[in-house]
Amino acid sequence: MKLSIARETLLTPLSQVTGVIEKRQTLPILSNVLLHLGDGHLEMTGTDLEVQLLSRVPVDSGVEGSITVPARKLLDIFRLLPERSEVTLEHVDDRLSVRSGRSRFNLTTLPVENYPAFDSGSTDLEVTLPCESLRSALDKTLFAMAQQDVRSYLNGLLIDLEGQTLRTVASDGHRLSVYQETLATAFSENRQIIVPRKGIQELSRLLGDADDSLTIQISPNTIRVNLGQVTFSAKLIEGRYPDYQRVMPKELARSYLADKEEIKSALSRVSLLTSEKLKSISLEVDPTGLLVLKAQNSEHEEAEERLTIEAQGGPVSVGFNAGYLLDAINHIDSDQVRLSFTEAANSCLVEDTADSRFRYVVMPMRL
Repeated sequence: MKLSIARETLLTPLSQVTGVIEKRQTLPILSNVLLHLGDGHLEMTGTDLEVQLLSRVPVDSGVEGSITVPARKLLDIFRLLPERSEVTLEHVDDRLSVRSGRSRFNLTTLPVENYPAFDSGSTDLEVTLPCESLRSALDKTLFAMAQQDVRSYLNGLLIDLEGQTLRTVASDGHRLSVYQETLATAFSENRQIIVPRKGIQELSRLLGDADDSLTIQISPNTIRVNLGQVTFSAKLIEGRYPDYQRVMPKELARSYLADKEEIKSALSRVSLLTSEKLKSISLEVDPTGLLVLKAQNSEHEEAEERLTIEAQGGPVSVGFNAGYLLDAINHIDSDQVRLSFTEAANSCLVEDTADSRFRYVVMPMRL
């Protein structure tokens, strides 16, 4: 394999592919990126066996072939080479020669045949979506995913395709984030899949630069997303996601409307004096419509904030994790935020007053 390419042409896609490769690997070849030159394109592939990313870059000419080389070393070389430099890559024996100007590097390679194949299986369902729809859906929900829960399905994000409705759902057992959007055309069939946390984070990063539309291909065990010159694949989490619709509060008895920036700032200040582990605060609304936020830590230090809000349905007194409330408010785009409670105040529904697609439920804490 031999080719010449501009530094800037390869730097971004190589960085994207390297992002899915774990720094510490049990198999040395998983630290490598697979380079394949053929049909006028250089294909770069990285995987950790759970997530795979393939990026294609057009190449005018070169000697076709395939090799695997240490991904981070190759990326660091391209990062530190001068801007607008021309780089020549050449596979000689068991080394990859990297040349640019007066710079010379030789990297070790490993056999291509030892590189693990990512079996995506046969496609059951193919869906085309606007990139903006999936980008918004992930941005509004992924923050609520669990990190290392024994319930594996919570360590991922549910993508629910039903009729013309796209839903994304995330929960860590203490809170629930749901985003729902109605699309122009209906899906050929309904389907629910759970994509693991790392896969969702990588996909969200890729969507940040994407435009137009994307194609999702779903097989029994994997999801593949085609974004032009980039193809993302991930293994799905087995299991059935809980019925999130049952968690959404019904028959709301109290509703409070607050200025988003005011309550966000007040929560941030009060949380300074919460315990680091629990971040617990008390939220009280008195009969006059005054919202009072209080916090106390183990040193008996105290904080209190008072806000004037629009209240309907009478007073309430409940405890919350301040961080969970702030997460929801940070993902609201309107100038006001609505907090609603059932009669028993056993959960709080947080809503964007200007966008009904995003809803967030947080469970109370015992103080």
